[in-house]
Amino acid sequence: MRLNPFPGRPAAMLCAFALLSSGAGAAAAGPLDALSNQDASNGLKAALEAGSAAAVSKLGVENGFLNNDKVKIKLPGILEQAKPLLKMTGRGQQLDDLVVSMNRAAESAVPMAKPLLLDAVKSMSVSDAKNILSGGDTSVTDFFRQKTSAPLAVKFLPIVKSVTDRSGLASKYNSTMSQIGKTGLVPQQQSTVEGYVTDRALDGLYLMIGEEEKAIRSNPLEYGSKIIGKVFGSLK
Repeated sequence: MRLNPFPGRPAAMLCAFALLSSGAGAAAAGPLDALSNQDASNGLKAALEAGSAAAVSKLGVENGFLNNDKVKIKLPGILEQAKPLLKMTGRGQQLDDLVVSMNRAAESAVPMAKPLLLDAVKSMSVSDAKNILSGGDTSVTDFFRQKTSAPLAVKFLPIVKSVTDRSGLASKYNSTMSQIGKTGLVPQQQSTVEGYVTDRALDGLYLMIGEEEKAIRSNPLEYGSKIIGKVFGSLK
């Protein structure tokens, strides 16, 4: 079991934040003497690049979503509620096939995220770094959502649709929802299978990036980068 060397808010993160928000001539104490503003910024960027790349590599493969209970995409709420009745009418296998199809669609789309995630990290400002280092457990997720969610949704949607369109049940769902949707009884994010899967795929991606961040904070030296180890392991 890994032992977290940073109880509470990680001390190394706070030290990096202090460096980023202080003047260039501010003195750091003890083992942090050699840690500059540039090192703090570079270390954070390296950590985010490593974390986002690892998340993509874990999700963007066969069963990356389907076999991971944290991110597995389940049926849209309305379809889940109707599942017992649909099974009674012999649609059980179609429902199971749709779940597989939705998760395969997400697995196919996620690799498209890597370039945009890396671009977001490279363009990270000092203000972005401060927000991440001074933020809570969702600060990294918030950063990536703000910078990448809109363009990723645009990239994901056609890929997801190309996979889910192969499911006859998905087409029937979309047709039915187009009628029910006019009543306002269906949440917008559940109005089409492809829109629903795109949203869930993004949620899963950001969740896994957050998981990678926790791992980096807990044991930065494991990531094999000197600058990550220097920034996040400076108080070990």
